[in-house]
Amino acid sequence: MARAADVLAAARGELGVKESPAGSNRVKYNTWYWGHEVAGKDFPWCMAFVQWCFHQAGAQALLPEKTASCGALMRAARDAGLWVTGDYRPGDVVIYDFPGGGLTDHCGIVENAFGDQVTAIEGNTGSGNDANGGQVQRRARHTGLIVGACRPRYEKESGPVDNIPAEAHREAVEWAVEAGILRGNRQGDWMLSSALTRQQFLTMLYRYHQMRDGA
Repeated sequence: MARAADVLAAARGELGVKESPAGSNRVKYNTWYWGHEVAGKDFPWCMAFVQWCFHQAGAQALLPEKTASCGALMRAARDAGLWVTGDYRPGDVVIYDFPGGGLTDHCGIVENAFGDQVTAIEGNTGSGNDANGGQVQRRARHTGLIVGACRPRYEKESGPVDNIPAEAHREAVEWAVEAGILRGNRQGDWMLSSALTRQQFLTMLYRYHQMRDGA
């Protein structure tokens, strides 16, 4: 049985992947899902990306349905008793409802969650077009945009995670997560109260410079 960490490792490895050409929905996740290359407005790929990540992690059987539809996964999760509407956790497949859109506009795999915010790795998103942006990105979003989530029955992972910042540090932690500077370990644990090693410090400093260079 797979762990949430395995699914997230597969998703993190895809950060930055884009459809080609832009606006085409031609991307490897759709090719895998449909069994041949597809393109056009009828093939948005946020859920195909989620399905691909679970497949890569050997966790496809943990999803209640193989589908490219956010709405279909939501209904299947409800029928299977896998639907949750709060207390989001790493590995949950969240379904978003953006203002002005339908009930199930978009989806992503939760990387971390605290307070009223989740950070998720999402396919087919981008600045200026949340639900059809053409790229795999890490996005931070308010829980008010979430309809609910499918929570697969992962293999149990040991120990609680230390992901809730003190109020005095909340803004800084949220910024570091959204910028991709603070990512945590394979279990999605930010280890906020743990001592920082020199290696960890240099890794975070390097990520900060990467972010600044790309600004």
